[in-house]
Amino acid sequence: MDKLLSLWYESGIYQMALGQFSMIVVCLLLLYLAIKRGFEPLLLVPIGFGGLLANIPAAGLAFSAVENAINSGNPDVLQSLAQSLQLATWETGKDIYHAYESATASVHILAEQTAKDLGFLNGMLYNFYTISIASGAAPLIIFMGVGAMTDFGPLLANPKTLLLGAAAQFGIFATVLGALALTSLGLMDFSLADAAAIGIIGGADGPTAIYVASLLAPDLLGAIAVAAYSYMALVPLIQPPIMRALTTEKERQIVMVQLRPISKIEKVCFPLVLLILVALFLPSAAPLLGMFCLGNLMRECGVVDRLSDTTQNALINITTIFLGLSVGSKLSADKFLDLKTLGILLLGMVAFAIGTACGVLMAKLMNKVSSTPINPLIGSAGVSAVPMAARVSNRVGLNANPQNFLLMHAMGPNVAGVIGSAVAAGVMISLVGG
Repeated sequence: MDKLLSLWYESGIYQMALGQFSMIVVCLLLLYLAIKRGFEPLLLVPIGFGGLLANIPAAGLAFSAVENAINSGNPDVLQSLAQSLQLATWETGKDIYHAYESATASVHILAEQTAKDLGFLNGMLYNFYTISIASGAAPLIIFMGVGAMTDFGPLLANPKTLLLGAAAQFGIFATVLGALALTSLGLMDFSLADAAAIGIIGGADGPTAIYVASLLAPDLLGAIAVAAYSYMALVPLIQPPIMRALTTEKERQIVMVQLRPISKIEKVCFPLVLLILVALFLPSAAPLLGMFCLGNLMRECGVVDRLSDTTQNALINITTIFLGLSVGSKLSADKFLDLKTLGILLLGMVAFAIGTACGVLMAKLMNKVSSTPINPLIGSAGVSAVPMAARVSNRVGLNANPQNFLLMHAMGPNVAGVIGSAVAAGVMISLVGG
């Protein structure tokens, strides 16, 4: 009976807290939205499943060896950790954890070795996170894959649509100010780095949001990633009401002229010129744009088709699996169930709405001074949800005029939005991270 009781006390059912149960329900909801509703399934399936694994009580899959040792609650283990951290006095495991967080790198290494000597190991998800996100590798590899799948032709054929992609990034900076305003009013508790990471949600670019959050606000990574990919999936629901509210029926019926053909030389030179110009002015944006331009160059140069195919398919798919599981590791109850999470979801929605509105308004302004008509609907594609935002612009245009095909025209600002979000991320990292 003692053995049976011991087994029961060590089971996940006995140790499950209300927060962990709540997060398991949230993760099941993410899986339902991905599988049944088709909301960004490539990311939400591994994110939701990773969240399930992270919230299994006592499994310690999302924690480091030191955290697992502390969570064990064993007095002898805690005493050994306290000695390795040079902690003279302590009362609970939380005291040891706080000391571990504020310790120097050399003391960190000593504590980790002590935990491993006592038989504790890093959790599986923790290792995935360290390799894929903490190192910065996974978002950059995905950006390379996105570049390999991107056609800059529509942007090169109509360069002024770059302004639409730039205008849509205003939502990022407006949301940063909004987050800081909520903090100054005492409604939230966001640091400048937190606000910068939250604002990137407005760019509707999941890899960029994850990359910035991993550098500036790793504790908020789970909420930011879920918000970014959720709003990307909800583009067909969020954008059309904003687009219709800001445009007239006559504006939505504007037919745009056919785009000019783009030569191979232009397509090969553009990623090189883009990288050199942006990197010279904003070196902090070089990692994101560098990988994006490399992927595009492999696509357009025509001499590395095998590499381009691998980047577009096998490599990006493998990376997506580990990225999703790593993000899911940040959906543990102690990190996600917080008032900040609600604030992030609300601010993310505001950022996305402002970005959409600014893109449409910029298109209306350009239409006043342009010699060739511009349908304002393509401005909403300035948020970089490629290619969904462009498809939404095309669909709303077809509803207004069945002969109005805006897809290729909308791809210009859509691609420009990817560039704009990478530049905005570089600005945030440079100003806040530095």
